[in-house]
Amino acid sequence: MLPIDSSLLRLVQFALHEDIGTGDITSDLCIPRDANAAARFLMKQDGVVCGLPMLELVFRAFSADVDIQLKVEEGDFVPSGTVIATVEGPAHALLAGERTSLNFVQRMSGVATKTRSYVERISGTGARILDTRKTIPGWRLLDKYATAIGGALNHRVGLYDMVMIKDNHITACGGIRNAVDTVVAELRDRPNMKIEVEARDLADVHEILQCKGVHRVMFDNFTPKLVAEGVDIVDGRLETEASGGITYENIRDYAEAGVNFISVGAITHSATALDISMKLFVPKQG
Repeated sequence: MLPIDSSLLRLVQFALHEDIGTGDITSDLCIPRDANAAARFLMKQDGVVCGLPMLELVFRAFSADVDIQLKVEEGDFVPSGTVIATVEGPAHALLAGERTSLNFVQRMSGVATKTRSYVERISGTGARILDTRKTIPGWRLLDKYATAIGGALNHRVGLYDMVMIKDNHITACGGIRNAVDTVVAELRDRPNMKIEVEARDLADVHEILQCKGVHRVMFDNFTPKLVAEGVDIVDGRLETEASGGITYENIRDYAEAGVNFISVGAITHSATALDISMKLFVPKQG
């Protein structure tokens, strides 16, 4: 379920203000204030539908009288030509919310569709796709919601909900052991906080295994062959994650190397919005 919180409501308000500014001058000049209309949201390419809850947030910002009818389920893969939703109500409300609602649904459907393709690419291997923090600023909750709709698991939301000791932390702390020991000591009162440590080579993997308190090792920019060696070294003692240099073409090789998780920035930073349109129509009477 899409988490409707204050940050999301502010994002919707910002997006509407960005688009409308002082008013929808075209509609104000040519459409009577009391005019009603109906519109269909139409998929113009195959893909995973995501972002339907955003329709209510956008259109209800203009009028409580907008009736929204969803024609598919969130997360459905539908073919081009499918009507995914209809909206009916004051014409000014529908036209004012058109572009913003499409921006949300197109982007989110694009992320979910790209994610689904990666998930299906490694089907049957036992590995799971993770998203990353490579999201549009301000859109993180939406991007991560969309990856989950596409079948991925959410990695940490931000810097605050999981410890990830990466190469720069290791350099700043003077080594892996110093970094992990310091973190573990500081987390005595927070035993549920997970700790992940980045390995730059197999020697790092051996050192990480000697540290107490680590939950997951990340194989950073390893080849699939090195990942397989790292998985053998870990031998189930920690969760394993591959990251860096992952593409659609090689992701199955990484999955078949036996790793538990594969983090993929491309499912958010390189997702293309799906082609979806909103077209007015005359509703049937009676």
